[in-house]
Amino acid sequence: MAKTLGRWARHLKLTVKTALFGPQILAFVPALTLGGYWYGGEGVLLFMAVLLPAVLGLVGLFTPMAVADAGARNGDAITGLPLRDRLRAALDKAFAEAPQTGLRTAALTMEIDDFASCRQQHGDGAADDILRQVAARLQTVLRDGDVASRIDGAVFAIALAPARRLDLEIMVQLSARLQQAVSEPIVIDGLRLFLTASIGFCLPRRASEMTAAACLDAAESALVEAQSSGTAAIRAYSAQPPRTRIVRSGLVGEVAEALECGQIGAWFQPQLCTDTGDVSGMEALARWEHPERGMILPGVFLPAIAAAGLTGRLGEVMLYQSLSALQTWDKAGLRMPHVGVNFSRDELSDPTLVDRIRWELDRFDLAPERLTIEVLEAVLCRADNDVVTRNLGQLAKMGCGIDLDDFGMGHASLASIRRFSVGRIKIDRSFVANVDTDREQQDVLAAILEMADRLGINTLAEGVESVGEHALLAQLGCGHVQGYSIARPMPFAETLDWIGAHRARLREQPKITRQAG
Repeated sequence: MAKTLGRWARHLKLTVKTALFGPQILAFVPALTLGGYWYGGEGVLLFMAVLLPAVLGLVGLFTPMAVADAGARNGDAITGLPLRDRLRAALDKAFAEAPQTGLRTAALTMEIDDFASCRQQHGDGAADDILRQVAARLQTVLRDGDVASRIDGAVFAIALAPARRLDLEIMVQLSARLQQAVSEPIVIDGLRLFLTASIGFCLPRRASEMTAAACLDAAESALVEAQSSGTAAIRAYSAQPPRTRIVRSGLVGEVAEALECGQIGAWFQPQLCTDTGDVSGMEALARWEHPERGMILPGVFLPAIAAAGLTGRLGEVMLYQSLSALQTWDKAGLRMPHVGVNFSRDELSDPTLVDRIRWELDRFDLAPERLTIEVLEAVLCRADNDVVTRNLGQLAKMGCGIDLDDFGMGHASLASIRRFSVGRIKIDRSFVANVDTDREQQDVLAAILEMADRLGINTLAEGVESVGEHALLAQLGCGHVQGYSIARPMPFAETLDWIGAHRARLREQPKITRQAG
Protein backbone atom coordinates (compact mmCIF):
# COMPACT_ATOMS: atom_id res chain seq x y z
CA MET A 1 0.00 0.00 0.00
CA ALA A 2 2.80 2.42 0.92
CA LYS A 3 4.57 1.66 -2.34
CA THR A 4 1.41 2.30 -4.34
CA LEU A 5 0.69 5.55 -2.53
CA GLY A 6 4.27 6.70 -3.06
CA ARG A 7 4.13 6.02 -6.78
CA TRP A 8 0.73 7.77 -6.99
CA ALA A 9 2.09 10.80 -5.15
CA ARG A 10 5.09 11.08 -7.49
CA HIS A 11 2.79 10.82 -10.49
CA LEU A 12 0.48 13.54 -9.09
CA LYS A 13 3.46 15.79 -8.38
CA LEU A 14 4.77 15.41 -11.93
CA THR A 15 1.29 16.04 -13.36
CA VAL A 16 0.81 19.25 -11.36
CA LYS A 17 4.31 20.44 -12.20
CA THR A 18 3.80 19.85 -15.89
CA ALA A 19 0.38 21.55 -15.80
CA LEU A 20 1.77 24.67 -14.09
CA PHE A 21 5.08 25.02 -15.87
CA GLY A 22 4.70 23.03 -19.08
CA PRO A 23 4.45 24.53 -22.58
CA GLN A 24 0.65 24.52 -22.42
CA ILE A 25 0.89 27.67 -20.24
CA LEU A 26 1.64 29.58 -23.47
CA ALA A 27 -2.04 29.29 -24.34
CA PHE A 28 -2.83 31.63 -21.44
CA VAL A 29 -0.30 34.37 -22.34
CA PRO A 30 -2.78 36.39 -24.48
CA ALA A 31 -5.39 36.30 -21.72
CA LEU A 32 -2.82 37.27 -19.08
CA THR A 33 -1.64 40.14 -21.28
CA LEU A 34 -5.17 41.47 -21.76
CA GLY A 35 -5.88 41.11 -18.05
CA GLY A 36 -2.72 42.98 -17.19
CA TYR A 37 -3.70 45.89 -19.43
CA TRP A 38 -7.21 45.98 -17.96
CA TYR A 39 -6.02 46.17 -14.37
CA GLY A 40 -2.59 47.80 -14.66
CA GLY A 41 -2.55 49.93 -17.74
CA GLU A 42 0.11 50.23 -20.43
CA GLY A 43 3.05 49.49 -18.13
CA VAL A 44 1.73 46.07 -17.20
CA LEU A 45 0.75 45.48 -20.85
CA LEU A 46 4.35 46.15 -21.93
CA PHE A 47 5.67 43.75 -19.29
CA MET A 48 3.23 40.99 -20.19
CA ALA A 49 3.67 41.34 -23.95
CA VAL A 50 7.47 41.63 -24.05
CA LEU A 51 9.16 40.63 -20.82
CA LEU A 52 7.01 37.58 -19.93
CA PRO A 53 7.80 35.68 -23.17
CA ALA A 54 11.47 36.59 -22.68
CA VAL A 55 11.41 35.13 -19.15
CA LEU A 56 9.71 31.93 -20.38
CA GLY A 57 12.31 31.64 -23.11
CA LEU A 58 15.13 31.96 -20.60
CA VAL A 59 13.77 29.06 -18.55
CA GLY A 60 13.74 26.88 -21.67
CA LEU A 61 10.01 26.63 -22.31
CA PHE A 62 10.45 27.19 -26.06
CA THR A 63 13.08 24.50 -26.58
CA PRO A 64 12.06 21.57 -28.79
CA MET A 65 12.38 19.14 -25.91
CA ALA A 66 10.13 21.21 -23.71
CA VAL A 67 7.53 21.65 -26.39
CA ALA A 68 7.62 17.92 -27.23
CA ASP A 69 7.48 16.62 -23.69
CA ALA A 70 8.09 18.70 -20.61
CA GLY A 71 8.05 15.62 -18.42
CA ALA A 72 10.79 13.73 -20.29
CA ARG A 73 13.66 16.24 -20.43
CA ASN A 74 16.07 13.80 -18.87
CA GLY A 75 14.57 10.59 -20.20
CA ASP A 76 14.16 8.42 -23.25
CA ALA A 77 12.20 10.19 -26.01
CA ILE A 78 9.79 7.28 -26.51
CA THR A 79 9.30 5.71 -23.09
CA GLY A 80 10.27 8.54 -20.76
CA LEU A 81 12.52 6.14 -18.84
CA PRO A 82 15.83 7.44 -17.47
CA LEU A 83 18.79 7.37 -19.81
CA ARG A 84 21.68 4.92 -19.56
CA ASP A 85 23.87 7.41 -17.71
CA ARG A 86 21.50 7.46 -14.73
CA LEU A 87 21.40 3.67 -14.75
CA ARG A 88 25.19 3.46 -14.65
CA ALA A 89 25.36 6.09 -11.93
CA ALA A 90 22.92 4.12 -9.77
CA LEU A 91 24.99 0.95 -10.11
CA ASP A 92 28.33 2.68 -9.47
CA LYS A 93 26.90 4.41 -6.38
CA ALA A 94 25.64 1.10 -5.01
CA PHE A 95 29.01 -0.55 -5.61
CA ALA A 96 30.86 2.31 -3.92
CA GLU A 97 28.63 2.21 -0.83
CA ALA A 98 28.49 -1.60 -0.55
CA PRO A 99 31.49 -1.93 1.84
CA GLN A 100 29.82 0.42 4.33
CA THR A 101 26.16 -0.61 3.91
CA GLY A 102 26.59 -4.33 3.24
CA LEU A 103 23.80 -4.05 0.64
CA ARG A 104 23.90 -5.67 -2.80
CA THR A 105 22.72 -4.64 -6.23
CA ALA A 106 22.44 -6.38 -9.60
CA ALA A 107 21.70 -5.63 -13.25
CA LEU A 108 19.21 -7.16 -15.70
CA THR A 109 18.76 -6.71 -19.43
CA MET A 110 15.55 -7.63 -21.20
CA GLU A 111 14.62 -7.64 -24.90
CA ILE A 112 11.20 -8.12 -26.45
CA ASP A 113 11.41 -11.22 -28.62
CA ASP A 114 11.16 -10.78 -32.40
CA PHE A 115 10.43 -7.07 -32.06
CA ALA A 116 11.85 -6.32 -35.51
CA SER A 117 9.10 -8.41 -37.12
CA CYS A 118 6.52 -6.67 -34.94
CA ARG A 119 7.74 -3.27 -36.13
CA GLN A 120 7.74 -4.44 -39.74
CA GLN A 121 4.18 -5.80 -39.53
CA HIS A 122 2.53 -3.00 -37.53
CA GLY A 123 4.63 0.08 -38.31
CA ASP A 124 6.84 2.45 -36.33
CA GLY A 125 3.98 4.18 -34.52
CA ALA A 126 2.59 0.92 -33.15
CA ALA A 127 6.09 -0.26 -32.22
CA ASP A 128 6.71 2.91 -30.22
CA ASP A 129 3.35 2.46 -28.48
CA ILE A 130 4.35 -1.08 -27.53
CA LEU A 131 7.62 0.19 -26.07
CA ARG A 132 5.75 2.77 -24.00
CA GLN A 133 3.32 0.18 -22.65
CA VAL A 134 6.11 -2.26 -21.81
CA ALA A 135 8.06 0.48 -20.03
CA ALA A 136 4.99 1.35 -17.95
CA ARG A 137 4.50 -2.30 -17.01
CA LEU A 138 8.09 -2.66 -15.90
CA GLN A 139 7.57 0.21 -13.49
CA THR A 140 4.65 -1.62 -11.86
CA VAL A 141 6.92 -4.59 -11.05
CA LEU A 142 9.98 -2.69 -9.85
CA ARG A 143 10.55 -1.09 -6.46
CA ASP A 144 10.87 2.64 -5.86
CA GLY A 145 14.67 2.62 -5.87
CA ASP A 146 15.08 0.44 -8.98
CA VAL A 147 16.13 2.23 -12.17
CA ALA A 148 14.91 1.02 -15.58
CA SER A 149 16.23 2.35 -18.86
CA ARG A 150 15.71 1.63 -22.56
CA ILE A 151 19.22 1.22 -23.90
CA ASP A 152 18.67 0.18 -27.52
CA GLY A 153 15.66 -0.70 -29.67
CA ALA A 154 13.53 -3.09 -27.63
CA VAL A 155 16.27 -3.70 -25.05
CA PHE A 156 15.71 -2.52 -21.49
CA ALA A 157 18.21 -2.52 -18.63
CA ILE A 158 17.43 -2.44 -14.92
CA ALA A 159 19.63 -1.51 -11.98
CA LEU A 160 18.20 -2.91 -8.76
CA ALA A 161 18.15 -0.82 -5.62
CA PRO A 162 20.60 -2.14 -2.99
CA ALA A 163 19.10 -4.86 -0.80
CA ARG A 164 20.27 -7.02 2.07
CA ARG A 165 19.51 -10.27 0.26
CA LEU A 166 19.90 -10.61 -3.50
CA ASP A 167 20.66 -14.12 -4.75
CA LEU A 168 20.01 -16.33 -7.76
CA GLU A 169 16.56 -17.41 -6.63
CA ILE A 170 15.36 -13.83 -6.11
CA MET A 171 16.71 -12.79 -9.52
CA VAL A 172 14.93 -15.64 -11.28
CA GLN A 173 11.66 -14.77 -9.51
CA LEU A 174 11.98 -11.11 -10.45
CA SER A 175 12.77 -12.04 -14.06
CA ALA A 176 9.67 -14.22 -14.19
CA ARG A 177 7.51 -11.35 -12.86
CA LEU A 178 8.92 -9.02 -15.52
CA GLN A 179 8.16 -11.59 -18.22
CA GLN A 180 4.64 -12.01 -16.89
CA ALA A 181 4.07 -8.26 -17.05
CA VAL A 182 5.22 -8.16 -20.68
CA SER A 183 3.11 -11.18 -21.62
CA GLU A 184 -0.22 -9.52 -20.78
CA PRO A 185 -2.02 -8.71 -24.07
CA ILE A 186 -1.29 -5.35 -25.68
CA VAL A 187 -4.01 -3.83 -27.86
CA ILE A 188 -2.78 -2.08 -31.01
CA ASP A 189 -5.38 -0.80 -33.47
CA GLY A 190 -7.90 -3.27 -32.09
CA LEU A 191 -5.49 -6.21 -32.41
CA ARG A 192 -4.44 -8.05 -29.25
CA LEU A 193 -0.72 -8.82 -29.31
CA PHE A 194 0.93 -11.35 -27.01
CA LEU A 195 4.62 -10.62 -26.52
CA THR A 196 7.40 -12.52 -24.86
CA ALA A 197 10.74 -11.29 -23.56
CA SER A 198 14.15 -12.83 -22.96
CA ILE A 199 16.14 -11.78 -19.89
CA GLY A 200 19.77 -11.95 -18.85
CA PHE A 201 21.07 -10.85 -15.46
CA CYS A 202 24.32 -10.59 -13.56
CA LEU A 203 25.00 -10.79 -9.85
CA PRO A 204 27.97 -8.53 -9.06
CA ARG A 205 30.19 -11.30 -7.72
CA ARG A 206 30.02 -12.94 -11.16
CA ALA A 207 31.15 -9.84 -13.08
CA SER A 208 34.80 -9.26 -13.95
CA GLU A 209 34.88 -6.20 -11.69
CA MET A 210 32.55 -4.24 -9.41
CA THR A 211 31.64 -1.51 -11.89
CA ALA A 212 28.45 -0.57 -13.71
CA ALA A 213 30.07 -1.13 -17.11
CA ALA A 214 31.25 -4.64 -16.25
CA CYS A 215 27.94 -5.62 -14.66
CA LEU A 216 25.86 -4.36 -17.59
CA ASP A 217 28.15 -6.01 -20.14
CA ALA A 218 27.79 -9.30 -18.28
CA ALA A 219 24.00 -8.95 -18.17
CA GLU A 220 23.93 -8.31 -21.93
CA SER A 221 26.05 -11.41 -22.52
CA ALA A 222 23.57 -13.42 -20.46
CA LEU A 223 20.74 -11.97 -22.58
CA VAL A 224 22.44 -13.12 -25.79
CA GLU A 225 22.76 -16.61 -24.34
CA ALA A 226 19.10 -16.59 -23.31
CA GLN A 227 18.04 -15.62 -26.84
CA SER A 228 20.08 -18.45 -28.34
CA SER A 229 18.01 -20.87 -26.25
CA GLY A 230 14.67 -19.75 -27.67
CA THR A 231 12.01 -17.21 -26.78
CA ALA A 232 11.11 -16.17 -23.23
CA ALA A 233 14.31 -17.62 -21.78
CA ILE A 234 16.12 -16.45 -18.63
CA ARG A 235 19.86 -16.80 -18.15
CA ALA A 236 22.30 -15.79 -15.42
CA TYR A 237 25.76 -14.63 -16.41
CA SER A 238 28.60 -17.07 -15.90
CA ALA A 239 32.28 -16.34 -16.37
CA GLN A 240 32.61 -19.66 -18.19
CA PRO A 241 32.21 -19.13 -21.96
CA PRO A 242 28.79 -20.65 -22.75
CA ARG A 243 28.53 -23.16 -25.55
CA THR A 244 25.77 -21.25 -27.26
CA ARG A 245 27.05 -17.69 -27.03
CA ILE A 246 26.88 -16.04 -30.42
CA VAL A 247 29.11 -13.43 -31.98
CA ARG A 248 26.49 -12.11 -34.34
CA SER A 249 28.76 -9.94 -36.41
CA GLY A 250 30.80 -12.98 -37.46
CA LEU A 251 27.95 -15.11 -38.80
CA VAL A 252 27.87 -13.72 -42.33
CA GLY A 253 31.28 -15.20 -43.07
CA GLU A 254 30.24 -18.64 -41.76
CA VAL A 255 26.81 -19.28 -43.26
CA ALA A 256 28.02 -20.33 -46.73
CA GLU A 257 30.23 -23.09 -45.35
CA ALA A 258 27.54 -24.07 -42.82
CA LEU A 259 25.02 -24.55 -45.63
CA GLU A 260 27.34 -26.67 -47.73
CA CYS A 261 28.59 -28.90 -44.91
CA GLY A 262 25.11 -29.65 -43.57
CA GLN A 263 25.15 -27.61 -40.34
CA ILE A 264 22.09 -25.67 -41.52
CA GLY A 265 19.17 -27.85 -42.45
CA ALA A 266 15.55 -28.83 -41.96
CA TRP A 267 14.02 -29.76 -38.62
CA PHE A 268 10.42 -30.89 -38.55
CA GLN A 269 7.45 -29.96 -36.34
CA PRO A 270 4.34 -32.18 -36.44
CA GLN A 271 0.83 -30.96 -37.20
CA LEU A 272 -2.20 -32.83 -35.87
CA CYS A 273 -5.77 -33.19 -37.12
CA THR A 274 -8.10 -32.10 -34.31
CA ASP A 275 -10.82 -34.56 -35.41
CA THR A 276 -8.75 -37.76 -35.36
CA GLY A 277 -5.52 -36.88 -33.55
CA ASP A 278 -3.55 -38.25 -36.52
CA VAL A 279 -0.40 -36.55 -37.79
CA SER A 280 -1.68 -34.50 -40.73
CA GLY A 281 1.63 -33.05 -41.82
CA MET A 282 5.00 -31.64 -40.90
CA GLU A 283 6.46 -28.16 -41.23
CA ALA A 284 10.11 -27.89 -42.21
CA LEU A 285 11.97 -25.27 -40.15
CA ALA A 286 15.55 -24.11 -40.70
CA ARG A 287 17.96 -24.74 -37.82
CA TRP A 288 21.72 -24.30 -37.48
CA GLU A 289 23.64 -26.78 -35.33
CA HIS A 290 26.99 -25.06 -34.91
CA PRO A 291 29.81 -27.40 -33.83
CA GLU A 292 31.09 -24.92 -31.23
CA ARG A 293 28.21 -22.56 -30.46
CA GLY A 294 25.43 -25.12 -30.35
CA MET A 295 21.95 -24.39 -31.64
CA ILE A 296 21.58 -21.05 -33.42
CA LEU A 297 17.98 -20.03 -34.02
CA PRO A 298 16.60 -18.60 -37.29
CA GLY A 299 16.08 -15.11 -35.87
CA VAL A 300 19.84 -14.88 -35.46
CA PHE A 301 21.19 -16.53 -38.62
CA LEU A 302 18.54 -15.74 -41.25
CA PRO A 303 19.63 -12.07 -41.47
CA ALA A 304 23.16 -13.34 -42.05
CA ILE A 305 21.86 -15.66 -44.80
CA ALA A 306 20.13 -12.71 -46.47
CA ALA A 307 23.19 -10.47 -46.07
CA ALA A 308 25.34 -13.14 -47.73
CA GLY A 309 22.90 -13.46 -50.65
CA LEU A 310 22.19 -17.12 -49.84
CA THR A 311 18.41 -17.06 -49.37
CA GLY A 312 17.91 -19.00 -52.59
CA ARG A 313 20.51 -21.58 -51.64
CA LEU A 314 18.86 -22.09 -48.24
CA GLY A 315 15.56 -22.63 -50.04
CA GLU A 316 17.13 -25.33 -52.22
CA VAL A 317 18.52 -27.12 -49.17
CA MET A 318 15.20 -26.97 -47.32
CA LEU A 319 13.22 -28.26 -50.32
CA TYR A 320 15.64 -31.12 -50.99
CA GLN A 321 15.71 -32.25 -47.35
CA SER A 322 11.92 -31.99 -47.01
CA LEU A 323 11.20 -34.11 -50.09
CA SER A 324 13.90 -36.58 -49.04
CA ALA A 325 12.17 -36.86 -45.64
CA LEU A 326 8.83 -37.61 -47.32
CA GLN A 327 10.43 -40.37 -49.35
CA THR A 328 12.10 -41.90 -46.29
CA TRP A 329 8.88 -41.79 -44.23
CA ASP A 330 7.11 -43.61 -47.07
CA LYS A 331 9.76 -46.31 -47.21
CA ALA A 332 9.48 -46.77 -43.44
CA GLY A 333 5.73 -47.27 -43.72
CA LEU A 334 5.05 -43.96 -41.96
CA ARG A 335 3.26 -42.20 -44.77
CA MET A 336 3.13 -38.48 -44.15
CA PRO A 337 0.31 -36.61 -45.93
CA HIS A 338 2.47 -33.61 -46.75
CA VAL A 339 5.33 -31.40 -45.63
CA GLY A 340 5.22 -27.59 -45.55
CA VAL A 341 8.19 -25.57 -46.77
CA ASN A 342 8.49 -21.81 -46.33
CA PHE A 343 9.28 -19.75 -49.41
CA SER A 344 10.54 -16.17 -49.21
CA ARG A 345 9.46 -13.31 -51.45
CA ASP A 346 12.73 -13.53 -53.37
CA GLU A 347 12.19 -17.22 -54.08
CA LEU A 348 8.58 -16.65 -55.15
CA SER A 349 9.84 -13.95 -57.54
CA ASP A 350 12.05 -16.47 -59.36
CA PRO A 351 10.54 -17.23 -62.81
CA THR A 352 12.10 -20.71 -62.75
CA LEU A 353 10.60 -21.70 -59.38
CA VAL A 354 7.69 -23.77 -60.72
CA ASP A 355 9.88 -25.78 -63.11
CA ARG A 356 12.44 -26.38 -60.37
CA ILE A 357 9.81 -27.65 -57.92
CA ARG A 358 8.24 -29.86 -60.59
CA TRP A 359 11.66 -31.34 -61.36
CA GLU A 360 12.38 -32.00 -57.66
CA LEU A 361 9.00 -33.73 -57.18
CA ASP A 362 9.65 -35.96 -60.21
CA ARG A 363 13.13 -36.69 -58.90
CA PHE A 364 11.70 -38.06 -55.63
CA ASP A 365 8.65 -39.62 -57.35
CA LEU A 366 6.25 -37.61 -55.20
CA ALA A 367 2.83 -36.21 -56.10
CA PRO A 368 2.54 -32.39 -55.93
CA GLU A 369 -0.11 -32.78 -53.20
CA ARG A 370 2.63 -33.95 -50.84
CA LEU A 371 4.27 -30.50 -50.87
CA THR A 372 2.72 -27.43 -49.23
CA ILE A 373 4.05 -23.99 -50.10
CA GLU A 374 4.01 -21.77 -47.00
CA VAL A 375 3.87 -18.02 -47.66
CA LEU A 376 3.94 -15.32 -45.00
CA GLU A 377 0.85 -13.13 -44.99
CA ALA A 378 3.13 -10.08 -45.00
CA VAL A 379 4.61 -11.32 -48.30
CA LEU A 380 1.16 -11.82 -49.80
CA CYS A 381 0.07 -8.32 -48.81
CA ARG A 382 2.94 -6.81 -50.79
CA ALA A 383 2.73 -9.27 -53.68
CA ASP A 384 2.52 -6.67 -56.46
CA ASN A 385 4.94 -8.77 -58.53
CA ASP A 386 3.26 -10.56 -61.44
CA VAL A 387 5.82 -13.38 -61.18
CA VAL A 388 4.75 -14.11 -57.58
CA THR A 389 1.11 -14.28 -58.66
CA ARG A 390 1.94 -16.52 -61.61
CA ASN A 391 4.13 -18.88 -59.55
CA LEU A 392 1.58 -19.38 -56.77
CA GLY A 393 -1.23 -19.84 -59.28
CA GLN A 394 0.72 -22.47 -61.25
CA LEU A 395 1.83 -24.31 -58.12
CA ALA A 396 -1.77 -24.47 -56.87
CA LYS A 397 -2.95 -25.65 -60.32
CA MET A 398 -0.22 -28.28 -60.30
CA GLY A 399 -1.64 -29.63 -57.01
CA CYS A 400 0.66 -28.17 -54.36
CA GLY A 401 -1.03 -26.83 -51.22
CA ILE A 402 -0.79 -23.10 -50.48
CA ASP A 403 -0.68 -22.19 -46.78
CA LEU A 404 -0.99 -18.56 -45.67
CA ASP A 405 1.38 -18.32 -42.70
CA ASP A 406 1.01 -15.95 -39.71
CA PHE A 407 -2.57 -15.14 -40.69
CA GLY A 408 -3.88 -12.04 -38.94
CA MET A 409 -0.55 -10.23 -38.79
CA GLY A 410 -0.30 -8.82 -42.31
CA HIS A 411 -3.88 -7.73 -43.03
CA ALA A 412 -4.28 -9.75 -46.20
CA SER A 413 -7.59 -9.11 -47.95
CA LEU A 414 -10.11 -11.79 -48.81
CA ALA A 415 -9.47 -10.95 -52.45
CA SER A 416 -5.79 -11.82 -51.96
CA ILE A 417 -6.70 -15.16 -50.39
CA ARG A 418 -8.77 -16.03 -53.45
CA ARG A 419 -6.30 -14.54 -55.90
CA PHE A 420 -3.43 -16.69 -54.65
CA SER A 421 -5.44 -19.92 -54.33
CA VAL A 422 -4.83 -20.20 -50.59
CA GLY A 423 -6.04 -23.59 -49.37
CA ARG A 424 -5.33 -23.15 -45.66
CA ILE A 425 -4.69 -20.30 -43.27
CA LYS A 426 -2.25 -20.74 -40.39
CA ILE A 427 -3.63 -18.64 -37.55
CA ASP A 428 -0.90 -16.68 -35.79
CA ARG A 429 0.04 -17.46 -32.20
CA SER A 430 -1.19 -14.02 -31.06
CA PHE A 431 -4.78 -15.19 -31.65
CA VAL A 432 -4.19 -18.60 -30.04
CA ALA A 433 -2.45 -17.68 -26.78
CA ASN A 434 -4.66 -18.18 -23.72
CA VAL A 435 -7.70 -18.89 -25.87
CA ASP A 436 -8.90 -21.42 -23.29
CA THR A 437 -9.14 -18.73 -20.59
CA ASP A 438 -9.65 -15.47 -22.50
CA ARG A 439 -13.22 -14.86 -23.68
CA GLU A 440 -12.21 -12.10 -26.11
CA GLN A 441 -9.65 -14.39 -27.71
CA GLN A 442 -12.34 -17.02 -28.14
CA ASP A 443 -14.64 -14.55 -29.89
CA VAL A 444 -11.94 -13.35 -32.28
CA LEU A 445 -10.80 -16.88 -33.07
CA ALA A 446 -14.39 -18.06 -33.59
CA ALA A 447 -14.89 -15.24 -36.11
CA ILE A 448 -11.75 -16.23 -38.03
CA LEU A 449 -12.81 -19.88 -38.14
CA GLU A 450 -16.33 -18.94 -39.27
CA MET A 451 -14.90 -16.83 -42.08
CA ALA A 452 -12.59 -19.64 -43.20
CA ASP A 453 -15.44 -22.15 -43.10
CA ARG A 454 -17.64 -19.96 -45.31
CA LEU A 455 -14.77 -19.54 -47.78
CA GLY A 456 -14.09 -23.28 -47.81
CA ILE A 457 -10.55 -22.81 -46.49
CA ASN A 458 -8.86 -25.17 -44.03
CA THR A 459 -7.38 -23.84 -40.80
CA LEU A 460 -4.34 -24.57 -38.63
CA ALA A 461 -3.54 -22.88 -35.31
CA GLU A 462 0.13 -22.16 -34.67
CA GLY A 463 1.89 -21.93 -31.33
CA VAL A 464 -0.44 -24.21 -29.36
CA GLU A 465 1.33 -24.52 -26.01
CA SER A 466 -1.19 -26.13 -23.67
CA VAL A 467 -3.72 -28.95 -23.59
CA GLY A 468 -6.43 -26.41 -22.81
CA GLU A 469 -5.69 -24.40 -25.94
CA HIS A 470 -5.62 -27.60 -28.00
CA ALA A 471 -8.98 -28.77 -26.64
CA LEU A 472 -10.77 -25.46 -27.14
CA LEU A 473 -9.42 -25.09 -30.69
CA ALA A 474 -10.90 -28.48 -31.50
CA GLN A 475 -14.24 -27.42 -29.98
CA LEU A 476 -14.28 -24.21 -32.03
CA GLY A 477 -13.73 -26.17 -35.23
CA CYS A 478 -10.07 -25.45 -36.04
CA GLY A 479 -8.98 -28.27 -38.35
CA HIS A 480 -5.33 -28.66 -37.39
CA VAL A 481 -2.95 -27.61 -34.61
CA GLN A 482 0.80 -27.19 -34.26
CA GLY A 483 2.93 -26.15 -31.30
CA TYR A 484 5.04 -27.09 -28.30
CA SER A 485 2.19 -28.90 -26.53
CA ILE A 486 2.34 -31.44 -29.36
CA ALA A 487 6.06 -31.49 -30.15
CA ARG A 488 8.98 -29.13 -30.56
CA PRO A 489 10.83 -29.03 -33.90
CA MET A 490 13.13 -32.04 -34.14
CA PRO A 491 15.83 -33.33 -36.50
CA PHE A 492 14.67 -35.83 -39.08
CA ALA A 493 16.23 -38.82 -37.29
CA GLU A 494 13.98 -38.22 -34.26
CA THR A 495 10.78 -37.98 -36.29
CA LEU A 496 10.67 -41.71 -37.02
CA ASP A 497 10.45 -42.65 -33.34
CA TRP A 498 8.09 -39.77 -32.57
CA ILE A 499 5.60 -40.73 -35.28
CA GLY A 500 5.67 -44.37 -34.18
CA ALA A 501 5.14 -43.45 -30.53
CA HIS A 502 2.31 -41.06 -31.37
CA ARG A 503 0.46 -43.65 -33.44
CA ALA A 504 0.89 -46.18 -30.65
CA ARG A 505 -0.71 -43.76 -28.19
CA LEU A 506 -3.66 -43.29 -30.53
CA ARG A 507 -4.20 -47.06 -30.77
CA GLU A 508 -4.19 -47.35 -26.98
CA GLN A 509 -6.96 -44.79 -26.53
CA PRO A 510 -10.40 -46.34 -25.87
CA LYS A 511 -12.81 -46.28 -28.77
CA ILE A 512 -16.11 -44.50 -28.12
CA THR A 513 -19.04 -46.05 -29.95
CA ARG A 514 -22.56 -44.78 -30.21
CA GLN A 515 -25.33 -46.85 -28.74
CA ALA A 516 -28.15 -47.87 -30.98
CA GLY A 517 -31.20 -45.76 -30.40
